[in-house]
Amino acid sequence: MCGIAGWAGRSPEKTVATVRAMNAAHARRGPDSEGLHTWRNAVLGHRRLSIFDISDAGRQPMLSPDGQAGVVFNGAIYNFIELRSELEGKGYRFVSQTDTEVLLHGYREWGLEPLLARLHGMFAIGLWDNGAEKLYLIRDRLGVKPLYYSARPDGSIAFASTAGALHAAQLADDLDPVGVAEFLEYGYVTDARSIYRGIQKVPAGHILEWSAGKANSRCYWTPPVADTGAHIRFEEAVEQTERLFLDAVKMRLFADVPVAALLSGGVDSTLVCWAIAHLGANLKAYTVSTPGDVADESKDAIATARILGIRHEVLPMQPEDIKDISELVAAFSEPFGAPSALGMLQLSRAIKPEATVLLTGDGGDDVFLGYPEHKHLWMAQRLARYLPGPLAKLWYGVRQHVLRFPALRRPAHFLDYATGGFGAVAAAHDGWPKYLEHRLLGERLQSIHLWQRELFWSPEAARRVLTEMLAHDRVNRFVAEYLTKVDGSTMYYALEARSPFLDQKLWEFASALPYSLRLRNGQLKAVLRELARRKVGPRVAQGRKRGFTIPVQRWLAQKWLPRAKELFENSTLAAGGWINSSSALEQLKIAGERGHAPLQLWYIFVLENWLRHRTTTTPAAAQSQLAESLM
Repeated sequence: MCGIAGWAGRSPEKTVATVRAMNAAHARRGPDSEGLHTWRNAVLGHRRLSIFDISDAGRQPMLSPDGQAGVVFNGAIYNFIELRSELEGKGYRFVSQTDTEVLLHGYREWGLEPLLARLHGMFAIGLWDNGAEKLYLIRDRLGVKPLYYSARPDGSIAFASTAGALHAAQLADDLDPVGVAEFLEYGYVTDARSIYRGIQKVPAGHILEWSAGKANSRCYWTPPVADTGAHIRFEEAVEQTERLFLDAVKMRLFADVPVAALLSGGVDSTLVCWAIAHLGANLKAYTVSTPGDVADESKDAIATARILGIRHEVLPMQPEDIKDISELVAAFSEPFGAPSALGMLQLSRAIKPEATVLLTGDGGDDVFLGYPEHKHLWMAQRLARYLPGPLAKLWYGVRQHVLRFPALRRPAHFLDYATGGFGAVAAAHDGWPKYLEHRLLGERLQSIHLWQRELFWSPEAARRVLTEMLAHDRVNRFVAEYLTKVDGSTMYYALEARSPFLDQKLWEFASALPYSLRLRNGQLKAVLRELARRKVGPRVAQGRKRGFTIPVQRWLAQKWLPRAKELFENSTLAAGGWINSSSALEQLKIAGERGHAPLQLWYIFVLENWLRHRTTTTPAAAQSQLAESLM
């Protein structure tokens, strides 16, 4: 894991200071070493977190023997030893034991896209071909590692691992109103946008190619959709999942630094630890304990560790230990409002002294269908096949009357999904209407329209509502919230998170499984539960999903109330025209009386803190130096 940066299309005299500033902003992502290399028309920068070959031979930017190609890389290529052996057989000589060097020789031997087809891992790559004067920015298939860029007015292009690095280098413009609106709606900025104008994200599974002042993006990978006609038995699905999963875990155990694992009381992390034990790896698993909390999983985890025979340590944590959200706004380069990130930051801080690589269970729910909404939408999709179009249109005419009755809202929304499709699912989110209802928005946001709320409803779309929801979720919430939370929290403490459930072969296999098999007999992630039942026991297989809960809505209305009141009374957001501070204070007063704040106030609170933090991250002297370099 590392932080990468660069600029192509301008002379080094104009860009070296800027790339150095981006390197400095990535110091926590890569605390072990720093590198920078220049060509006539490009600069690459790198901050390193050493995982493979911790010697100086693994420093980046890494160059081809003739110096005409250079690469900066963040991530891990799990099959690099096999690729290295193949390249050595073709006459290539290696001077390090890193996965990075495989990228250079592989590019020379096979070309870019054939190389990507061979890579098994997670990655964000910046590759400069000096002979062709081309820059390639590549993001891994699922978007595990972040990659931002800024296409400059003069035709040049800058890139970095984080929006914060581009901001620190004064390459980020004013806040993007739609990006701000997305954050207030969801608690994160989607991958289709950035919080800053002029900054974009390389989409998951895409290559951005820059040459002669122009940048073009192309997709190199998409997962399959569910094959409803697939002839695979449940037994076969479980057995194949086991084979692929063991391979995925085995790949992720390899490192030249200490490796650890997370163990909750749930199915996914338990399967990771079972695979570790099955493969004979001797590493420690960690469990977060929240004594007295109904969500505490430590007893279940202790019992599981005993069954598996693995080393295990419980880390007692109290949510009350979180005094404020300064760590949250510092760790994420865009505003990020997922409360669980506060817990993940605590966990990362606690584990870092013991390990540098951490295996997690992230992704199992997303591809094997472990969330209640998956089951509900599958039921709606099945019902939609039997509902005639005129009946759906009749429902559109009467639904507003039904929604007046609170007890009928849940079944009414289900009928929305079964007659309207994903447009109805997106519209059911209660975020943006609440801001409008309580007059919380400033003038810069009052005319914003979020495309997610303007999707067309139709009976035809309802017949594929789960399919469309999964496709949308994969490139939005999954990447922008779930993966961002893990990357931002762990990398803030220079910890590399690896999840076997994000393995591309496992993902491709599971994505193609029929919904009826993944939700067999109406059971969420039935395949993984059956695997857990066979390998660990029924207690784990039948357990309900729990998590490390952070009661931010209660805290905002109680222990953080004075701080929130102070911020809203002197709001930077209000001064910029983003929110209505008087309405925010009014809603905050109501929240204090009730002892519980709505999510909308929590998101405003996070954004206010984040914006104040960002305005102080670039020292005045550095700003002056950068301003001169950008002229």
